[in-house]
Amino acid sequence: MTPGMHRVAITGMGCISALGHDADSHWQACRDGRSGIDTIRQIDPERLIIKVCAEVKDFDPASHFPDRQLHLLDRVSQFAVYAARQALADSGLEMGPELVRRTAVILGTGAGGMNTLDSQFWRLYGEGNRRVMPLTVPRLMISAAASHVTMDAKIMGPAFMISSACSSANHAIGEAFWMIRTGRVRAAVTGGTEACLTYGTIRGWEALRVMTHDVCRPFSLKRRGMVLGEGAGMFVLERLEDARARGAKIYGELAGMGMSADAGDIVFPSEEGAAAAITGALEDAGLAPEEVDYINAHGTGTAANDVTETRAIRRALGAVAERVPVSSTKAVHGHALGGAGALELVAAVKTIADQVIPPTANYLDPDPDCDLDYVPNRARPAAVRTVLSNSFAFGGLNAVLAVRAVE
Repeated sequence: MTPGMHRVAITGMGCISALGHDADSHWQACRDGRSGIDTIRQIDPERLIIKVCAEVKDFDPASHFPDRQLHLLDRVSQFAVYAARQALADSGLEMGPELVRRTAVILGTGAGGMNTLDSQFWRLYGEGNRRVMPLTVPRLMISAAASHVTMDAKIMGPAFMISSACSSANHAIGEAFWMIRTGRVRAAVTGGTEACLTYGTIRGWEALRVMTHDVCRPFSLKRRGMVLGEGAGMFVLERLEDARARGAKIYGELAGMGMSADAGDIVFPSEEGAAAAITGALEDAGLAPEEVDYINAHGTGTAANDVTETRAIRRALGAVAERVPVSSTKAVHGHALGGAGALELVAAVKTIADQVIPPTANYLDPDPDCDLDYVPNRARPAAVRTVLSNSFAFGGLNAVLAVRAVE
């Protein structure tokens, strides 16, 4: 560790997804290969070609937010605040006068307040109503979720959102990590959130022809595409020395982050770009490929992504790739776009805590172009100290996180 730099501990986690309303429920379903994918409820499925999604179920916002707060919150902000409350409570971090100004809130989202945008556009174009809700702009703006987390938790340090499509959460978590490591802040609430299961958004994704009609099968020969999801994963990060001094529960150390840009195609992924982000995370963490015990893959279940990611892992790890277990939890919680990396980091951190690797659920048959160990269908007990979590986004924006156990 460079003098003046700080190691970064993960001391709190919160989550809401199609698998449950907390981190433990989310993890247990990932570990068991139990799917949260079902016929959509928020929209009449008969209006859609793709009728399945990974939807947050049975969430009653009125049970968690008073009316004066709720009318300001798009669903994407509801998820962020809800999960951030969990993460802060889980961490036991007490926000004193000094810490409240030296804690950051850095979140990722791909789309922002799509429920507000969709409903207000329907008023204008569908109903012919010339007026929209007065709070339309503050509800739908990309930065809203971060603002609401600061207001809810009374945090006054640096706060902003990062939007880089499917890598948004990993980029946000990595930026929070670097801010703590370099001493710019002492702690951070960070993660990703997404709530884009609207009629307009789904029709847009349908047009891309990358979604399956039924089951998501990452890395399997008979995979047919991805499933859209929603939810939020939130984390409390802090200096490792601070966490130890207060006797905090430490889930693990966020040890490194790698980023790259493909500089190639807006939708087709690049093996070289993805491999560069993996290599960057290892170098940033001071890890050798031989030290990687598990990779939580981007693993969308699309034809192009899964082959490219397989090749990228081989390029970055070399011969070591043959023995490293790789799995995609998107098979059960769907692809939550800007929130995906955060949902996956919950699983990655819990892998270290429980010493169990979650499976790639719904795996049917091997694809000769996807020839790694994908932990098919059943969780695997294993000695896991170091995990990589991959996110590779449209536009070739890549971000990989490295997490390791703390003695």
